[in-house]
Amino acid sequence: MKKAISAWSFPAELSIATRLEQASAAGFDGIELTLEETGELSLESAVDDVKRLGTMAADIRLELPSLATILCGLHPVISPDAATEVRGRDILKKYLEFAATLEVPYVLVVPGMVTPELPYDEAYKRLVDIYPQLGDEAKEHGVTICVENVWNKFLLSPLEFRDAIDAIDHPNVRAYFDVGNVMLTGYPDQWIRILGERIATVHVKDFRTSIGNLDGFVDLLEGDVPWDRVMAAFREVGYDYYLTAEMMPPYKHHNARLLEASARSLDAIIAGGDT
Repeated sequence: MKKAISAWSFPAELSIATRLEQASAAGFDGIELTLEETGELSLESAVDDVKRLGTMAADIRLELPSLATILCGLHPVISPDAATEVRGRDILKKYLEFAATLEVPYVLVVPGMVTPELPYDEAYKRLVDIYPQLGDEAKEHGVTICVENVWNKFLLSPLEFRDAIDAIDHPNVRAYFDVGNVMLTGYPDQWIRILGERIATVHVKDFRTSIGNLDGFVDLLEGDVPWDRVMAAFREVGYDYYLTAEMMPPYKHHNARLLEASARSLDAIIAGGDT
């Protein structure tokens, strides 16, 4: 396996060039860039500018294993509100275009959130009805949409997550598995075995269950994630792609220490999983 770091693990004021340099210096094999509303890589970006970002990464031999955004979750295409759905489709179109430009194989998508206005059963039906169409769009760009498990009151068990991916039944719609997000209500090794080959790529972070809220997310190897069981499960299902550390928020001071610590912890996690 290889190790990557999320662009969200850096102070917001840093340029993408600086993030690339710091990720490389810390020993990461890749970086997960993020599409934002505004900025260097955003809905405002020109294709040529996006292409230059890919060239910058290639020049320092830093891979771009995936692309992430919160915008799909903020404007979900499964929304019953027509204007939100249209906005979401427009964002996804740009997202896929930029992923293809960067030659990124996987894009993270938060499908939406169950709310008082969007009941659980309706959200599920819209997901399995709409996402095959989105898979067709992704296929045209040579990209795979990866639905992530997050704290969105939706797809709350590995059985349901598995069945949703199977119901969508499209080779360009798979799972983006987040190890730490599972810890509040389940066991990541069980999720891995149940999802199996549906997992396209992986986020890692650690979590202290005794805290049980957003403050429970801690640095790698400082929480309760059973890394030995997690890595054994990955080996069993044949997963051998990237582990991308999503360390949020970044340190207020000396953030390079977060990058160094995360890289070394990932080395230990991967090495431990290969023994």
